[in-house]
Amino acid sequence: MSRDLRPPVDILHYEIVQEQASALGRMGRTLEQSLARLREFDAAHAASGTPASMQAARRKLVMEAGQALWMFVVQREASGLRDSRHIMRTYNVPGEVQLCMGVVPAQSKPASK
Repeated sequence: MSRDLRPPVDILHYEIVQEQASALGRMGRTLEQSLARLREFDAAHAASGTPASMQAARRKLVMEAGQALWMFVVQREASGLRDSRHIMRTYNVPGEVQLCMGVVPAQSKPASK
């Protein structure tokens, strides 16, 4: 019967670091998926340009990617990884997505009676 002789604090620290790594992985995959959807949309409309009727759909994809980027950057910073330039290069994040990072769209208010 083996017994873990590490102090409980070390065990807790190990579990916290494991969860941080797991969260970073999930958020990185979410960012990759959001950027892929945006790139697929752009590729599908590259020849004709994005028609006015599709601008709202594209804007939504940009905002979703911006939110995913924001969540990933915040999680990295909480883990002590402060330089986000690496993310921008590695994931090839478009400037317009970077500008939407952390932006929350205004909610429309219901009309008053």
